[in-house]
Amino acid sequence: MRIPQGKVTNALVIATSAIWLALTLGGYEDLAAGAGGFFSARLSGALVLEGALPAWLTPLSAAFLHADIFHLAFNMLMLFYCGRFVEAAIGPTGLGVLYVIGAYASAAAEYLWDPVNVVPMIGASGAISAIVGCYAMLFGQNRIRPLGPIPARIIQIVWLAAAWIVIQGLIGIATWGSMTRIAIVAHIGGFIPGLLLARPLLLWRYRKA
Repeated sequence: MRIPQGKVTNALVIATSAIWLALTLGGYEDLAAGAGGFFSARLSGALVLEGALPAWLTPLSAAFLHADIFHLAFNMLMLFYCGRFVEAAIGPTGLGVLYVIGAYASAAAEYLWDPVNVVPMIGASGAISAIVGCYAMLFGQNRIRPLGPIPARIIQIVWLAAAWIVIQGLIGIATWGSMTRIAIVAHIGGFIPGLLLARPLLLWRYRKA
């Protein structure tokens, strides 16, 4: 199967990888996490950080920060594969918009789950979850049928959302007690907009066709 080209996807992969490499070689990983990571407690006023980026910007800046090479590699692999297919469908602008929305939606979910958390959330997983959700909606192989008055598209969204929540829950159970904190709720928060916006973004791209 041939993977389509994707200039925005490529740019995101290159920029994120370059930022990680520069921070790692310079020994600035912890400093960057403090300055650009997303802290729920900053939004609730329970934490004040001097020298950090504005709190409203950190959901996006956190998406360009990663804990280690394995964290980076997995996220970039998912972005490279799913992102190129999604970009081919909804266009470069659509993918960029979805990526930003996913980053902010994942941060919002994390905040609602634990508004006083003082541990920084970093990584592109939330933004990429939106891309994965869109990919699942656009390229899913299962043909869902309507259930009475409920349209097939609504059933598909609910089914995919439920499956993603179960998967994230299993990951949370598997990593319980681990030193590495995985923002499961943020992944779910990013995934939902991908499901909901897949068709609107597709229609928006071809609105003049």
